[in-house]
Amino acid sequence: VQLQAFGGGLVQAGGSLRLSCAASGRTDRNYAVGWFRQAPGKEREFVAAISWIGSMSDYTDSVKGRFTISRDNAKNTAFLQMNGLKPEDTAVYYCAATHDYTVTNMEKAYNYWGQGTQVTVSS
Repeated sequence: VQLQAFGGGLVQAGGSLRLSCAASGRTDRNYAVGWFRQAPGKEREFVAAISWIGSMSDYTDSVKGRFTISRDNAKNTAFLQMNGLKPEDTAVYYCAATHDYTVTNMEKAYNYWGQGTQVTVSS
């Protein structure tokens, strides 16, 4: 599976962005999708994940109530709707996929990674 993340940009605090993650290749196998982010000088961290049919999802506490993960399997695309953005959300955001788990927040569980898209939130 090849992944391409896009939709990042510069936004003011309180604003919104929607990230997309387009999958290609072996998309015939069920796969969960996760979003991770890495801020400058920090380790990459889990943000959100969604199961193949979208019935299960998980979020890190800092984004609960602000971010929503979703997917459209007909278009092989997953989304991360980010509302109420804060300067601390500034990071490179990566999407990832795994065939091995229904939904997981473990970085090592993900087999495939996109290239990342920059999100910058100004105060």
